Amino acid sequence: MDYVVGFSELGRTDVRRAGGKGASLGELTRAGISVPPGCVVTTDAFELALDTVDPGGWIRTAVEALDAGELDGIARTAADIRDQIERAPLPGAIRDAIVRHYRALDGESDTPGGPAPVAVRSSATGEDGADASFAGLQDTYLWVRGEDEVCDAVRRCWASLYSVESLTYRRHRRLPEQGLAIAVVIQRMVDARCAGVMFTCSPLTGDRSVIVLEASWGLDSALVGGHVTPDRYVVNKVTGEILSRSVASKLHQHRMDPSGAGVREEDVPADLRDKPCLDDEEIRVLARLGRQIEQHYGCPQDIEWAIARNVPPGVAIFLLQSRPETVWAAKEKAPVARPTARAFDHVLNRLGGAQ
Repeated sequence: MDYVVGFSELGRTDVRRAGGKGASLGELTRAGISVPPGCVVTTDAFELALDTVDPGGWIRTAVEALDAGELDGIARTAADIRDQIERAPLPGAIRDAIVRHYRALDGESDTPGGPAPVAVRSSATGEDGADASFAGLQDTYLWVRGEDEVCDAVRRCWASLYSVESLTYRRHRRLPEQGLAIAVVIQRMVDARCAGVMFTCSPLTGDRSVIVLEASWGLDSALVGGHVTPDRYVVNKVTGEILSRSVASKLHQHRMDPSGAGVREEDVPADLRDKPCLDDEEIRVLARLGRQIEQHYGCPQDIEWAIARNVPPGVAIFLLQSRPETVWAAKEKAPVARPTARAFDHVLNRLGGAQ
């Protein structure tokens, strides 16, 4: 069994063992896109760990027996399952494989102050597809350092498959538990000067002739989590002309915690708050990457990116994730959900239409 696999060994057809994020990062790596190096703890590892915790298979049976409307029962079951998974030691073969790959990433690190910082991100087999439904309901941990800490974060990502939000969504959708699994991405952190998202069609109108960029200072977790109003740029996909730009007052950013691990929110320096995150050349380079990735996948994409600080020009832009755009792809199938501040708000909104 391959319990941990490098990005270069994965592609878009590997969703069953690498999850949506892992398969996409492998595909981007193999396509020559600048992606921070990393690996995926595969669904084989999750299955072995779950069998070790639950040899009788009661977890999946208990979840399928839950009443979708009994939130108290779901909460109790979720807490019990998560506690068991988070407390269980990793099987030796899985821990050895994680440590070996993490040490390889650490050996490539030029980050001062100890072991290489990584992002540890859930990658469920049912997310990040063209019909993505519960992406974002599992956990992500940023700026994780050290072998024990990485292994702990992997366990917590596995356990997040049984969060209240994820269980509630699955029970209302009557999704089967058998065969449902989760992989975990371990990826070198980018010390981001700024970061954001890019849509290769307009998220407001579905116009496929434009690329829309949103950017904020620091890590993109501030933007994705709704903690900051981003700068916004619209680029003509054909000519590369910057059609419009809106520079927001960006009051907060997410940065590495001074302790060397984890992330904290801090105030943006006064001289940067109303300054654009991107110059015109960076906007054009990002737009070219967006066109390249859309052409590679053959459909509009929702892309996460970051620009590293303190690196030579031309090598600073990294792609962190690319997934099919889902709002306009699903426009004819179902009503589009409004953006929400929390993942669970999205779940509850969808439940109203699932009765």
